[in-house]
Amino acid sequence: MPMYKNQNKKIVAIIEARMTSTRLPGKVLLPIGGVPALELIIRRLKRSRYLDAICVATTVNPADDALMAAAEKLGATAFRGSESDVLGRVLGAAKSAHADIIVEITGDCPFADPGLVDRSIEEFFAREVDYASNTITATYPNGFDVQVFPTAVLAEVAGLTGDPIDRTHVSYYIYTHPENYRCYNWEADAESFGPELRVTLDEDADYQVLERVAQALKPLGDTFSARDVVQFLREHPDIAAINAEVRQKEAHEL
Repeated sequence: MPMYKNQNKKIVAIIEARMTSTRLPGKVLLPIGGVPALELIIRRLKRSRYLDAICVATTVNPADDALMAAAEKLGATAFRGSESDVLGRVLGAAKSAHADIIVEITGDCPFADPGLVDRSIEEFFAREVDYASNTITATYPNGFDVQVFPTAVLAEVAGLTGDPIDRTHVSYYIYTHPENYRCYNWEADAESFGPELRVTLDEDADYQVLERVAQALKPLGDTFSARDVVQFLREHPDIAAINAEVRQKEAHEL
């Protein structure tokens, strides 16, 4: 396995995915640029220099049989757990994959950028923290979130909280308790800065934006970056406007 800078730690991307989204059911298999969203995520994550494995954390709901099949087809592993206790599901997935370090990716981020994944992993080890991400302070478009933390820390958190907010938002307890956990947030450069932009997949308007971006950047294959997406949306404000009014749920809105 790649082994980041001789660190004897297995680094696994855990993708939270389910078919029963309330706002856009089946979104994780919607075709984006002709490729199912989940396949696009996995293909892009496979370009990471540091990831040792990719695991899809889905649910025991029969509707998610399709995600198990998709993960297997794409060479990823999969784990089935609770639909509501996402923290428990991600922890179970991490343990099933023998992960020392979790890279948390949500299934509504089809443009997940392997360059940002690798930067987060680098920051995590270089800063010697419990949690590294680019999300505590948002500087990238919504849809390029990366969070890195040890499985051991998530296991500890699982024993500390039963709050539905914490159990739904996985790492929420970690970064909202900086007195207990060392957290580091890194930010976008000027060319990638765009916290008001959306390339996440929650509603049909989001899907329209993702599809147009994917078609426009198709000549780049799986290699387009967050910077490429930001620059395209800056040059095409009419497309960025399509989902500008979509409201992101707050953490307490379960």
